[in-house]
Amino acid sequence: MKSHRALFVRRPTVAKLRNYTINFGPQHPAAHGVLRMILELEGETIVRADPHIGLLHRGTEKLAETKTYLQALPYMDRLDYVSMMCNEQAYCLAIEKLLGIEVPIRAKYIRTMFAEVTRILNHLMGVGSHALDIGAMTAILYAFRDREELMDLYEAVSGARMHAAYFRVGGVYRDLPDFMPKYEASKYRSAKVLKELNASREGSMLDFIDAFCERFPKNIDTLETLLTDNRIWKQRTVGIGVVSPERALQKGFTGVMLRGSGVEWDVRKKQPYEMYHEMDFDIPVGVNGDCYDRYLCRMAEMRQSVRIIKQCADWLRANPNLPVITENHKVAPPKRTEMKMGMEDLIHHFKLFTEGMHVPEGETYTAIEHPKGEFGVYIISDGANKPYRLKIRAPGFAHLQGMDEMARGHMLADVVAIIGTQDIVFGEVDR
Repeated sequence: MKSHRALFVRRPTVAKLRNYTINFGPQHPAAHGVLRMILELEGETIVRADPHIGLLHRGTEKLAETKTYLQALPYMDRLDYVSMMCNEQAYCLAIEKLLGIEVPIRAKYIRTMFAEVTRILNHLMGVGSHALDIGAMTAILYAFRDREELMDLYEAVSGARMHAAYFRVGGVYRDLPDFMPKYEASKYRSAKVLKELNASREGSMLDFIDAFCERFPKNIDTLETLLTDNRIWKQRTVGIGVVSPERALQKGFTGVMLRGSGVEWDVRKKQPYEMYHEMDFDIPVGVNGDCYDRYLCRMAEMRQSVRIIKQCADWLRANPNLPVITENHKVAPPKRTEMKMGMEDLIHHFKLFTEGMHVPEGETYTAIEHPKGEFGVYIISDGANKPYRLKIRAPGFAHLQGMDEMARGHMLADVVAIIGTQDIVFGEVDR
């Protein structure tokens, strides 16, 4: 008996792409801020990306218009809460321009040094969180190790690890301390570990900074070993979110988002402020304008920041015991010892912290090279103790509006890589 086999004819299947409209977010504040995007998809390909803001709005600019100039200063820390002192710097420079006051040279060097410390803080968080977004966990652990040491610098000069309010109109809050806080013994640390942790904390803050600058480039090498030639990292970043130099300029991109596209623009070089005209450093630029180039720019910028910090630390070490804030007591408070001994000084102190300083009539737009791009403060003064108008030019706002163009034609998973490369912090975007 012959066996009979049924003959099945396979019909060709036609793949049907479905169109979707999905909500991407709102993200948790720990993921770049409360970002919501409405994504139009064709299958998994992005057709349109529509970013929505307004989920965090705190009205920082309007709040600042109801406060004295000094009272509004801590709000700057809360804008981009990864680049605190740079926000303060732009605000103080704008007010100083209107007041027409000269900042002591030692304060300028301290400001320049801490602006670069802040740049490293920002880029460590930017690169670490970008890698984490894509799926690489180790990078952010290394990044936070170094961030903790730099946060110790923040705490040593201001008493706070994030919201420092260290930059003041006319200078800085106080000079660099002669010592660094040390780790204390505990049942969780052996004597050997404790000694290693405190090895660079035996001297002054400048000694600690020198030790950090010595070892940090090796830590950057470690990060690069993890990511730069990693084939998965390159698959997720090379050719993703490409922006041409012409389009980057048209879209108002600044900072790494602009330099990654090959445009050599840096406010520190082109329009120097503080002591940048005395600094020797290079401007890293990209070639292809993709996520990978922007990552390389951030890594190179951290190396350049170390160069600047070293130069500032050397000058500060060679020029001690100089004033760090203006002696105009209508702008800056007198020393505590003077306040307790003289009635005039006590009155100045009381008036400054209650009524505040009166800024002459006028207007200014003052910009700095913030870690994320050009951060500008526009102030209109009517001669009162509060700004008549205050507007902030936040770099993240301009970068976010490029999301639609950068994401079109890419896959859904690439949206995450593009958010990471924009290095968005919503505190400044939705202000």
